[in-house]
Amino acid sequence: MCAIEYYTYDDYKLWEGKWELIYGMPMAMSPSPMITHQALAYEFAFELRTNIKECENCLVLGEEDWKISDDTVVHPDVVLICDEPSTTHITKAPLIITEVISKATAKRDEKTKFELYENEKVPYYIIIYPDDLKAKVYSLKDGKYQKMGDMTHESFEFEKLECKAKVDFANVFKKFRK
Repeated sequence: MCAIEYYTYDDYKLWEGKWELIYGMPMAMSPSPMITHQALAYEFAFELRTNIKECENCLVLGEEDWKISDDTVVHPDVVLICDEPSTTHITKAPLIITEVISKATAKRDEKTKFELYENEKVPYYIIIYPDDLKAKVYSLKDGKYQKMGDMTHESFEFEKLECKAKVDFANVFKKFRK
């Protein structure tokens, strides 16, 4: 008989390296992502930050811990948060979460985190595909994510957020087009 180990945030804080904790199960993050992965996350964050500069209550962050519960901590690539009370980690659902897909994390980003973010009522979830230079944008409607489209050259305006926000995906992908 094999016992399944269950971990908590207190355990997570002691681990070396990059990890996520989802429903008590530790999940190793990939080694340092490809340059394209990091650059796309940065370009997306820059584009989003540029378009919310008038909003004083919101921040665009990269690779910050979101402690959802005592047994679930994720580390999204980019988030938009507003009115966050903590200075150590994210404690409430971000308004926008963006994950850049890698081969090692694709299943986790497309299924596990998709369902987790949907259950936590994150208004917008964006998955960026570096190999295709496209982003899938999902919006929460009646408690379920609905795909708003595949973005390659389009601008997308995020509705019903505290801050007016938009992203021009032509700018996000511009440096990577050949």
